[in-house]
Amino acid sequence: MAEASNARGANSGNGTSGNSASKSSKGHCGRFWWLYVLVILIIAVVVVVPCVILVAVPRMAQKKLDDATLTIDGISVTNVQTNSLNMAINSTITTDGSTHATIDGFEGTMYLADVNPPLAFAKINFPETTSDAHQTVNVSQEIQISDQNAFTTFNEHLIQRESVYVLVKGDTNIHVRGISRAYSATFSKTVPLKGLNGFKGLTVTNPHVSLAQSDNFNATAHIPNPSSLTLDVGNTTFQTYLNGSDIGTSYILNLVLHPGANEFFIWADINNTAVLSALTKRPTCERNGTLTFELSGKNVTSLGQPIPYFANALAASNVSVDIPIGQAIKSDIGISVGCMD
Repeated sequence: MAEASNARGANSGNGTSGNSASKSSKGHCGRFWWLYVLVILIIAVVVVVPCVILVAVPRMAQKKLDDATLTIDGISVTNVQTNSLNMAINSTITTDGSTHATIDGFEGTMYLADVNPPLAFAKINFPETTSDAHQTVNVSQEIQISDQNAFTTFNEHLIQRESVYVLVKGDTNIHVRGISRAYSATFSKTVPLKGLNGFKGLTVTNPHVSLAQSDNFNATAHIPNPSSLTLDVGNTTFQTYLNGSDIGTSYILNLVLHPGANEFFIWADINNTAVLSALTKRPTCERNGTLTFELSGKNVTSLGQPIPYFANALAASNVSVDIPIGQAIKSDIGISVGCMD
């Protein structure tokens, strides 16, 4: 009995001790709750804030840059030389304006995006910009043509197609207001440009002819430019074909294509015998003196220098144009030409 009593006493003592420890722990928590909160805040600052600054903010900045819209309002190409030219680009960048940030100036590479992989053809320096909802970005600089083949391919697409797509890409840094750290980002935008559409709508009016062996044809060429580009091409010569045969060379001096309608004086050295023969044979003789000629780029010069990237692009395809040359022969020479059979 005594042993049992002792055991109960011992158990009773242990229970009291356990209750005392529990009460002591609760008391400690009650008195030092602020210490635990402080530890949690410190952990949050050490772990969460760096994650926000190093991960969330740059991702957000890159997304805002990706969501921005780049619009090319106009391009002007002047001072054309063999290995360089001046390119001025007027553009607009549109964002949602919700983030206050500055984007460093950067060197952007321009790619022809209509081929796979995209073909780099020029580099241009873009100035520092902001994340304002709407801002105008204008640049003008001398462009070095390091790859003649690539630039020629771009010009071929620009001349022949109704539209082309240009990818502008470059690495830059973004500065978010209130944060001293700069975040690296990539500017990458693909924008459509209207092309020259193969000079569709080209016409030649007011033709005049003579029986001389050279400089025996002249007229007014009407060349439409549906794009927003101004192209200072230079002094341009065209190989001239009739019924698939080379019959001479045509010339346009100081060919500058502005957006919209353009008029130029055009003259040529033409094989009169070939023209007169076509006017007397069917089916061409049945068109009231109108013949279809084809023009293909031959040479382009500017500032005394050859311009291969325009000459080769113009030579890549032929342009057809109807000319009422029979009427010119009748009025200028006094000869009426019709079907001989």
